[in-house]
Amino acid sequence: MQLLDGKLISSQIKAEIKTEVDYWTSKGGKKPHLAAILVGNDGASETYVASKIRSCEEIGFTSTLLRFDSDVTEAELLGAVEQLNNDPDVDGFIVQLPLPKHITENTIMEAVHPAKDVDGFHPINVGRMCKGLPAYLSATPFGIIEMLKRADIETAGKHCVVIGRSQIVGLPMSILMQRNTYPGNCTVTICHSKTQNLKEICKSADILIVALGRPEFVTAEYVKEGAVVIDVGISRVPDASKKSGFAIKGDVNFQNVAPKASFITPVPGGVGLMTICGLLTNTLMAARKEIYK
Repeated sequence: MQLLDGKLISSQIKAEIKTEVDYWTSKGGKKPHLAAILVGNDGASETYVASKIRSCEEIGFTSTLLRFDSDVTEAELLGAVEQLNNDPDVDGFIVQLPLPKHITENTIMEAVHPAKDVDGFHPINVGRMCKGLPAYLSATPFGIIEMLKRADIETAGKHCVVIGRSQIVGLPMSILMQRNTYPGNCTVTICHSKTQNLKEICKSADILIVALGRPEFVTAEYVKEGAVVIDVGISRVPDASKKSGFAIKGDVNFQNVAPKASFITPVPGGVGLMTICGLLTNTLMAARKEIYK
């Protein structure tokens, strides 16, 4: 078993981006500017946004955080999105999900200008991705693709099973893994809550990507010997032995599955760190106007 170490890979990518930014700014280019909109006080979202801000500081980006109370109206939030759309200094921005139930997430996501949609959620960027055109890829699938590439994992002709069909991870992941590229050229099966014979399907996977949000759901009986296992899940599970009162768990029972896997991602320290790298890479592309002129 080999560990797909998100901490190591992400540090390499951030160092590469920093080198690019240093060169870019030395030639008179503007520092890439990433902004974030955060609504409410969700603990996981707070942690994630704080990590993004720290990463921006490390690599020489400018970062801005706009905070709103959980009772913000949809109209107020749309106003903030429009403000960032029209700010020439902001190269890209994200609206941190999830949003409160009274806010329609799709309405907010579609209001973000595609050229500043560095999360890769806008229908135009999703459509461009589906057609194989240059686009901002959704940050988590982007990070997973980069992990597979840097570990030289063979994907052509392999059976890839994706558990989860969300628009943020499962759906774009399934599209990227079947494209005629590397990584890609897989035969892809996408599974979800209505899938029958889930265990049998998963056990046929050469590459198993798990993104369903159920801690330690996947055990060794779901995994065939030598499979590559990518764990996207991250949940807080009560744990009295921890000072914080909780432990961070993935969707895969790591101790149980690792002996069967050829490669596996840990949680924490795996895909989550790569997601931030995807976001930073998209922001650098936006600053350089590589996709939208």
